[in-house]
Amino acid sequence: MNQVLKHTARLVMLAFAINAVLALAKGTAGAIGNSFALVADAIESGGDLVTGLVVWAGLRYAAKPPDDNHPYGHGKAEPLASVVVSAALLLSAAIIVYQSIKHILTPHALPEPFTIFVLIGVVAIKETMYRIVHRAGKKIGSGAVMLDAWHHRGDAITSLAVFFGILIALYFGPGYEAADDWAALVAAGVIAYNAYRLGRPAIDELTDVAPDPAIEAAVRQAAENVPGVLGTDKCFVRKMGLDYYVDLHVEVDGSLSVSSGHQIAHDVKDAIRAAQPRVVEALIHIEPFDEA
Repeated sequence: MNQVLKHTARLVMLAFAINAVLALAKGTAGAIGNSFALVADAIESGGDLVTGLVVWAGLRYAAKPPDDNHPYGHGKAEPLASVVVSAALLLSAAIIVYQSIKHILTPHALPEPFTIFVLIGVVAIKETMYRIVHRAGKKIGSGAVMLDAWHHRGDAITSLAVFFGILIALYFGPGYEAADDWAALVAAGVIAYNAYRLGRPAIDELTDVAPDPAIEAAVRQAAENVPGVLGTDKCFVRKMGLDYYVDLHVEVDGSLSVSSGHQIAHDVKDAIRAAQPRVVEALIHIEPFDEA
């Protein structure tokens, strides 16, 4: 998994370099082409640079093995990065809202036609980046990477909204100069919604909210299929970055020897890890079976 994390971190840094070029291109085109919405879009892309670095640092730190000070590993760095990225998305949305309202209230010239072609290229590149990064994040189960992917799609949505706004302004002419600014407002709402939708799971993970019940069910099933296990009692599952830790109480024949119970515990642990490879550690507690 560490190699996959490092590969994904390199992918995030490649996206960082592309974002730097796009932010510069949009900012320059917006300033020259009289599109304040395009300048605001460039600011949002600038936010991508910061979040890209945060995700990269979070993944690199999360890939570090456990040590004396972090016996459970460094996985919490990954959801922590998710929270930072989510906050950055909300900040980007707020900046776009502010800039859009400011320029709606300020008379300005119509955008230049060439800005449309700049936006077409930006949308195509950002949507491609979204698909590549999102696929990588889904593969390793990283909320931070998937949030970073949504940052790319949010940028694409903003650019697409600005594209239609500029198109409307150019088609209808004087009186519609602020059409791209209104379009950017709509895009900001979409970005803010996704920041909340994708940031909430990271907060849940940091506060040790129980993961998907299907994981607990799979753990119990794997344990109950082990010979000698008569039932399961308490089961606690916590997510640590990309991995899971399990505390499980299993019930066995109370007349078994300590050695036999110990062997069953090992068998249960092996069965759980075989059924759920992302479970890196399972603490098994043996209890006598109670027919009542």
